[in-house]
Amino acid sequence: MLLRTTIVLALASSSAAFAPQNSHPARADVALDMANGSKRKAALKTLGKVAGVAGSFALATTGAPGAALAAKQAVEVVETVDNTKKIIVGGAAVVAAGVVGMKALGGGSKSQDFLEAEPYWDQKTVPTNTYKNKTPFTGKVVSTKRIVGPKATGETCHIIIDHNSEFPYWEGQSWGVVPPGVRERDGKPNAVRLYSIASSRYGDDMSGKTGSLCVRRATYWCPDLKADDPAKKGVCSNFLCDTKAGDEVKMTGPAGKVMLLPEEDPKTDYIMVATGTGIAPYRGFIRRLFNEDTPAARAYKGEAWLFLGVANSDALLYDDEFQEAKSRFPENLRIDYALSREQNNSKGGKMYIQDKVEEYSDEVFNKLENGAHIYFCGLKGMMPGIQDMLKGVAEKKGLDYEEWLKKLKKAKQWHVEVY
Repeated sequence: MLLRTTIVLALASSSAAFAPQNSHPARADVALDMANGSKRKAALKTLGKVAGVAGSFALATTGAPGAALAAKQAVEVVETVDNTKKIIVGGAAVVAAGVVGMKALGGGSKSQDFLEAEPYWDQKTVPTNTYKNKTPFTGKVVSTKRIVGPKATGETCHIIIDHNSEFPYWEGQSWGVVPPGVRERDGKPNAVRLYSIASSRYGDDMSGKTGSLCVRRATYWCPDLKADDPAKKGVCSNFLCDTKAGDEVKMTGPAGKVMLLPEEDPKTDYIMVATGTGIAPYRGFIRRLFNEDTPAARAYKGEAWLFLGVANSDALLYDDEFQEAKSRFPENLRIDYALSREQNNSKGGKMYIQDKVEEYSDEVFNKLENGAHIYFCGLKGMMPGIQDMLKGVAEKKGLDYEEWLKKLKKAKQWHVEVY
């Protein structure tokens, strides 16, 4: 009976998405109490089929964006496994089911191909600095959601912003955000802050009208006050994390080309190394390659390897999405986490990102020798430890590290964006 109710609620939820909407539609909350793994798999499989049907029906009604949105919003599952509660909100599994439904009805113009270059891998038309500091774009917040657990070190939010197709960007680029107000020290307007975009060019709803940011709220713990000092909090991060649906955000950009994906050779391996919110561009990569019906996804035959370093399991970002994509593409997507407060490295110390990469150093070096591209994104403090590790490994292999690195940079295989 519960499963039957789930199906009805899923279809009812998806029906709200059949027609194009500007507001953020409500979703039905569906509770599944699953006693064991087999029931869980059966239930999620059924929900996936429901989402596929919903997406396909919406496709016939409103086209690809409507189909993707219907599939994405078809279910909200609250699953309880081993007394651990986990919320999956419009999960990537459901998006994928909608994509399958779309493919079944013929693909073509119904695919995510309406924002592609010609050919799709040609980077000559990458948009840059469309909007500048003196003439920023005004976007509207669709939703702001906390995406980390209660034991995470700090608060991280996923913020979806509607740009009405007027602010195109590519995966790996950044948006500038101009927080409202003025600086206390001189009364001048607050300066722009750059944030890596955390969605593909098609946005989370695949309409091409939205983009997402992954933002950690910056706070300062005062030892004297024994509390966060509000006078020293991050102006822009707190502004963004406090936004609500409908709030306006002044934006600049898109900025940067260093983190773009080289897609001309579909067999290229990508090694993606991140700490914390440095995961943002890689979420866009993974969605483009494994969650959307893009020309890049259809052609891709390489391996995308993600390394993410955070403090603990509650601080993992987008793990449900990544694991779901990996379940469908086990040969093409690889994921390794460094949890500094839960894991130990080979020397018995805390497991940091450089330690996790070092565990696979032979493979990493071999891939780079064979043309793989390696990306680094996150706090700039991550780079000294990573470079020291790489230098040590290179020396053990009898390589001149500086020459090795120079070769990678010359071949444009080395991509760094830290802050």
